[in-house]
Amino acid sequence: MNRAEALKQLKNSRKRIDELDEEIIGLIKERTSLAGDIARAKMVLDMDIHDPEREEDIHHKIREIANNQEINKDSLTQIIKILTDLSKEEQEKILRR
Repeated sequence: MNRAEALKQLKNSRKRIDELDEEIIGLIKERTSLAGDIARAKMVLDMDIHDPEREEDIHHKIREIANNQEINKDSLTQIIKILTDLSKEEQEKILRR
């Protein structure tokens, strides 16, 4: 690979990362918006926001996906923890209304 090809690859890869970041953010927004449905269902079912069994199921699934996709499972687990925390925060906001 020469310098011109490397610059082109760098530019194209960064452009694709920017596109993927937008998609990821859209998916995070969609995932977080489902917290409203979950909060309302939990209210009717008289359930706590914190559901350790569900969280363990999520983390187990994520570890399997990480292994299958050959992604660092610790990093992926941290990302999912952030997403579940975001969901719980949103549920708490809804339940306080």
